[in-house]
Amino acid sequence: MREELPVCRVRLGRGVYAWLITRYDDVAAAFKDDRLVSNRENAPTERRPFKEDLLHRLFGPLNRNMLGSDEPDHARLRGLVQQAFTARRIEELRSRIQSLTEELLNAVAGNKQIDVVRDYAVPLPSIVIAQMLGVPVADRERFHHWSDAMLSLNAMEWLGMMRAAPIVVTFFRYIRKLVRLRRKEPQDDLVSALVAAEQAGDKLSENEVVAMIFLLLIAGHETTVNLIGNGMLSLLENPTELEKLRAQPSLMPAAVEELARYDGPLEVANARWARCDVTISGVTIPQGDPALLSLTSANRDPQQFASPETLSLTRAANRHVAFGQGIHYCLGAVLARMEAQIAFTTLLRRLPEMRLTVPRSALRWRRSLVLRGLKSLPIAVTWSVNLASARAT
Repeated sequence: MREELPVCRVRLGRGVYAWLITRYDDVAAAFKDDRLVSNRENAPTERRPFKEDLLHRLFGPLNRNMLGSDEPDHARLRGLVQQAFTARRIEELRSRIQSLTEELLNAVAGNKQIDVVRDYAVPLPSIVIAQMLGVPVADRERFHHWSDAMLSLNAMEWLGMMRAAPIVVTFFRYIRKLVRLRRKEPQDDLVSALVAAEQAGDKLSENEVVAMIFLLLIAGHETTVNLIGNGMLSLLENPTELEKLRAQPSLMPAAVEELARYDGPLEVANARWARCDVTISGVTIPQGDPALLSLTSANRDPQQFASPETLSLTRAANRHVAFGQGIHYCLGAVLARMEAQIAFTTLLRRLPEMRLTVPRSALRWRRSLVLRGLKSLPIAVTWSVNLASARAT
């Protein structure tokens, strides 16, 4: 498609179509093209497919967050939460993240087999974002289940819509209950800060509060889960690179960038809509039509990356788009990078030997238009420390 049809009309569901953009240069330019908007209400059209309209009505309130907004609303929303994701505040989480990685491995220490996704990649970012938001840690499995279910359903099909509706309602109820609780009992967390801004009357509406919390709950852990899981699989399948990383831990920052490029956590960026007719690589996207930016394709584009199908942890000038570009560049990228670097470093230190216990073809991937991630990653392991030392860590 990159070579022959770089902007291609694709079917998302019966009667619902979008334009898939696959070349790196086109994707990078589309991120910064103000003719392609994130809020579909800013791309008027005479008539939308009934299913698309129904989907918008169902998920509409969720679009009141940064990903679903354009300037000047985007700057207002992003500015509100930016203070929670500064490099300084993220750095303050380093020791806690390190402790969590040790605790999670201690819980399975001595086992001959572990599931990297279930035992490690899922709980680590879930606990971190729960603590930042002030969500009870006991609820982390619930919101992971809800978000996984919502993002795995094909909401473009009738059955997907029917299954998604009760999950969306339940998730909304949970978040609104949390918001009401923080109104009564504010704490030193991000939800309380969002509620305070809503009450100020000139920054956030109630739907924006709910949508922002929803976005942070999902984006705050789902993508990091996939980054760790996909990255570990990539290392296991490239033992030479894995051993290079063991021998040179200083490569870890560059390694995480390459793992994000090679097999990133997202298939596509959030949808854009054409504010007017937009021509890309000789193909015109009509006004009002949705466009999907293929991150996985852009990150394997040989016009941008030498030997793109090869995992190279020392790759130079790695300008991948796994975290997006432009005004919607991932707000939590610094946190995701830190979590991944610590997660991989701890795994390699604690587990000197690791191997897949099933053929790659037997691994199950999450069904999602947006997310790219494993459901499980079972590996056989040996441990570098005895159980007593591990549990005392």
